[in-house]
Amino acid sequence: MVSLHGVREQLKAINPDQQTSYSVDLETRLTSEPEWQQEHLAAWIFGGFAWLALVLAALGLYSVVSYAVAQRSNEFGIRMALGARREDLLRIVFRSALGSVGSGIFVGLALSLALSQIMAKWAHGNLRDPGILFAGTILLSLVSGLACAIPARRTSKVDPMIALRSE
Repeated sequence: MVSLHGVREQLKAINPDQQTSYSVDLETRLTSEPEWQQEHLAAWIFGGFAWLALVLAALGLYSVVSYAVAQRSNEFGIRMALGARREDLLRIVFRSALGSVGSGIFVGLALSLALSQIMAKWAHGNLRDPGILFAGTILLSLVSGLACAIPARRTSKVDPMIALRSE
């Protein structure tokens, strides 16, 4: 019994320039696929980029909030030394992040509704689905809340004496 690997080796021995495997470039593959598979591939690609954007946004927000909290650690130490509760510190951190996150969500929803006419021509459908907009808003809010909660929790556990000594 002859294996495929053996046949390929025999062909290479006779003619090294002979193609032994079928490979096709992406453009040829996309044009030969049925239309529904092209749309399926585009949906997967856009979905992957959307998840990547969500992760990058969460990491960026986490970094900004962590930096802001580190810059204000002396202030938080003084507040705790004067009797502020941990919940008060959490509220301060979340309130400062809520402005940027809330305005970002508001602008994103406004742009989504404004540009839906242009995108509807390309996507062949209705992009004003309230369920999708609501789910996206909730998902973004949850992810941003988690990105803010980690540095806020770290702030609430700071010992006031250590925070005051750091300066």
